[in-house]
Amino acid sequence: MANHKTDRISEDIQRELSAILREMKDPRLHDGIISIVRCDMARDNSFCRVYISSMKGLDTAKTAVKALKNAQGFIRHELGVRLKLRYAPALAFEATDSIEYSANISKILMDIDLKAEDDENDEDDNP
Repeated sequence: MANHKTDRISEDIQRELSAILREMKDPRLHDGIISIVRCDMARDNSFCRVYISSMKGLDTAKTAVKALKNAQGFIRHELGVRLKLRYAPALAFEATDSIEYSANISKILMDIDLKAEDDENDEDDNP
C-alpha cells in the first residue's frame, strides 16, 4: 500500500530543493540547466535520495552533485525551515542522464516523423 504522506513530503522536498537550487550562488550549479528529476524518500522519512540531471550531460550533473554535497548541511537546514519538518531527512544526491537521454529520444522521434513526411510527399509527387 502506498504511503501518501511520504509521497507528499517527497514532492514538497523536490519543489523546495528546486527553489533552493535557484537561490544558491555556486557557479557549478549554474553551468547548464540543472533539474531535480526525482526524490525517493525512505518510509520513515529519515532519508531522501535526490536524482540530479543536466541538459549538458552526465559530467555537468556530476559536477552539480559535488556542489550539492558540499552544501548538504545548508540545504538540509533550509528544507527543515521551509517545510517545517521536525526532522529534516538526510540527503543523498546522485547524478543521472535522464534529461539528455529523453532529449535524444525526442530528436530521434522527430527525425523519424520528418522522414515519414518526406516519404509521403515523394509518393504524392510521383503518380
